[in-house]
Amino acid sequence: MDNILVSLDSVNKVYGDEVKTQVLFDVSLEIPQGQFLALIGPSGSGKSTLLNILGALDRPSSGTILINQQNLVQLNENQLADFRNKFLGFVFQFHYLLPEFTTIENVLLPYWIGKGKPNRQMFNEAQRLIERVGLANQINKRINLLSGGQQQRVAIARALLNRPQLILADEPTGALDTKSGEQVLDLMQEINDENNTTFIVVTHDRNVALRAERIIELIDGRICKDFFPQIVGKEKSIEILESHACVWDDPS
Repeated sequence: MDNILVSLDSVNKVYGDEVKTQVLFDVSLEIPQGQFLALIGPSGSGKSTLLNILGALDRPSSGTILINQQNLVQLNENQLADFRNKFLGFVFQFHYLLPEFTTIENVLLPYWIGKGKPNRQMFNEAQRLIERVGLANQINKRINLLSGGQQQRVAIARALLNRPQLILADEPTGALDTKSGEQVLDLMQEINDENNTTFIVVTHDRNVALRAERIIELIDGRICKDFFPQIVGKEKSIEILESHACVWDDPS
């Protein structure tokens, strides 16, 4: 695959000192720039741990992680924080917006925390993003007056403020009704197409996963399935997802 943005090689994660619990086992994968990837698996399979490692929020016990050709294992905590601010965006099921702040204040909050008072250019960029996610009329409205779907759109705008190459989304539609979830997923895929932004979406929803370009399933901390639903077709994809057998598919 060309233009590899993310490369993991033999990543392991073990928690505990006296009593050790291994959560990830020799995870290796490559993700090209611009891919929309769904990461699925049962509870306890290691999805959140892997997402935290990819997001420079946790460190592996062994193995290497390259994002944008930067080896995250070699960075100290301050360097990791700087890397997150420059290259990564995050969208969560519970979006961690401040209810007493307005839409634009929430979008600008990471900049405020990291760099201080936003300048006019950043205000203009935040306004552009809010308009892009379809909330132009809500720009100065307090977050607690918005619907769940609207709040998740604000979270997406916030994630886009630093123009990240990679967005990590943890159950972004999990707390939404079906219609709002579809709209949020539509928006993320539009941004993926427009900006060539790479998305890694953790989801329990098979319908969300089937809309991704690529699906990876973790079972007991190992990659069990890795395939491309648009290539194998919807019926075959459902068959793969329902199967207990592990499947790897190379589109080349």
